Amino acid sequence: MLKIAIAQLNPTVGDIDGNSGAIIAAMQRAAGQGADLAVFTELALCGYYPGDLLEEPAFLARMAAGLERVLDASRALPGLVSVVGAVRANDGPGKPLFNALLAIRDGQIVAEYYKQLLPTYGVFDDRRHFEPGPEGACVLQVGAQRVGFLICEDGWNHEGRDYKVNPFTALREARPDLVVSINASPSDIGKRELRHTLFRTASEHNELPIVYVNQVGGQDQLVYDGASFAVSPSQGIVFEAERFCEDFQVIGFAQGRFSAADGFALAAPGAAGLPVAEFARRQIVLGLQDYARRCGFTKVVVGSSGGIDSALTLALAVDALGPENVIAVTMPSAFSSEGSVSDSVALCNNLGITLYTHPILDLVRQYGVGFEGAFDRPLQGLPLENLQARVRGTILMAYSNASGALLLTTGNKSEISVGYCTLYGDTNGGLGLLGDLYKTEVVALSRHVNQRAGRELIPGAVLTKPPSAELAPGQQDTDSLPEYEVLDEILKWHIEGRRLPLEEAALAEQFVAGLLADAGGAALVKRIHGMVARNEYKRRQAPPIIRVRSRAFGSGRQLPIAAYY
Repeated sequence: MLKIAIAQLNPTVGDIDGNSGAIIAAMQRAAGQGADLAVFTELALCGYYPGDLLEEPAFLARMAAGLERVLDASRALPGLVSVVGAVRANDGPGKPLFNALLAIRDGQIVAEYYKQLLPTYGVFDDRRHFEPGPEGACVLQVGAQRVGFLICEDGWNHEGRDYKVNPFTALREARPDLVVSINASPSDIGKRELRHTLFRTASEHNELPIVYVNQVGGQDQLVYDGASFAVSPSQGIVFEAERFCEDFQVIGFAQGRFSAADGFALAAPGAAGLPVAEFARRQIVLGLQDYARRCGFTKVVVGSSGGIDSALTLALAVDALGPENVIAVTMPSAFSSEGSVSDSVALCNNLGITLYTHPILDLVRQYGVGFEGAFDRPLQGLPLENLQARVRGTILMAYSNASGALLLTTGNKSEISVGYCTLYGDTNGGLGLLGDLYKTEVVALSRHVNQRAGRELIPGAVLTKPPSAELAPGQQDTDSLPEYEVLDEILKWHIEGRRLPLEEAALAEQFVAGLLADAGGAALVKRIHGMVARNEYKRRQAPPIIRVRSRAFGSGRQLPIAAYY
């Protein structure tokens, strides 16, 4: 039996010493468990994705030194084959680097495979830095088994992407006993299920068992969920590693079938996956944890308005970092309702976090006096509304600077889409937790947070009050926007369309088609599309948001600011 150690690690981009140390520790653990093969993830040595760091000679020099550390450690682990993702130089024409898979045994690189399919869609830009590897299969004898290799996108061509090469074709002709695929596949709603479907189909069609090992952890706006798995033509998917955390498992393989290895069970996957709300919670929590850790923040601060967006942001921050590391600030104005403060107090008591109060009434008045004196016109209407948000944003940034706490923005995808936010006001911050959740999803996740806790963390009054920015007398979101149940379906179809999960896409398409059949509905759809287009400039200046859906604002959706729509 071939014993395969699946090392699902959480590498940090650029931390070559830390990453190589984690790889070596896992290699030693694999050898201690009697494994024949230890499999790591795509670019595990430098972390995925390093971007333009790859153009810096010092970065590549550190990578080479990290690889030497791994090779040295391998010499002390005789017989173990370690499969590591790294960067390799290309001495031929084209871009100077390959995205490489290195098979290491006894201190030597005994096989090298270079990624052939380099994605440039969505959040990916591999062709910016890498040259495609040569066509053909790479197969290595490991014990009694012949092992072939793939790197991430190489296994996705049968989905119908426009590539001229299908690496599975060469593998099918080479007939290895087993295929190992190393990956850095970011997570979004439905992605795990899509991976299972595609690789189960590929395994059956090519008659090849596959071990799929995926990175875990948050890197900027992306989150990798791990969920490494094994699939064979005869068994289907028979193993899945943990989701949203590091994992180390050893599985057996012989005669075309996977089985439990000594001391390890063959963990079957949960076929149904996670409910969307729980998936979003885990995705956001891991994203915040790693963003804060990698950027050196131990505490976060949030402006608490008494509304549902700031309430959910605070609850998720507590989930990620603990109540002792979360600070809330309420900043009532002349237009704040009594509930905006009292609900913030109740929320923070429920969460066990510190709440500071910093009224802004006098500050806004002083701005008004100065403005009228300088420009001979009163400060009123939209400029006054935006000023209140900007005063609050300035206070929060001042607290962030003074305390070292990371400021979290609270805007959701519905508001960000149509520009229902104030640039240099509530868009201030270092990271947005809710920017890829529509308002209706914010409500659903808030209810899920309470249900999971078994009590009201987020007060019922916050869940049921009409949404309002409270920047003018009696203001409600529906003064400017349709009901969120309507708005969100228009936005889903306009922004994501057929990138939505099938059932969700069908519902959104049907809903929008019904609106377009009526003159008033068609006018509403046109107005919303115009609002989305006009506010691209705001989104371009917003902080990164944690990606939950396949098409998130940021690198996942790229549109010009100055354009005719």
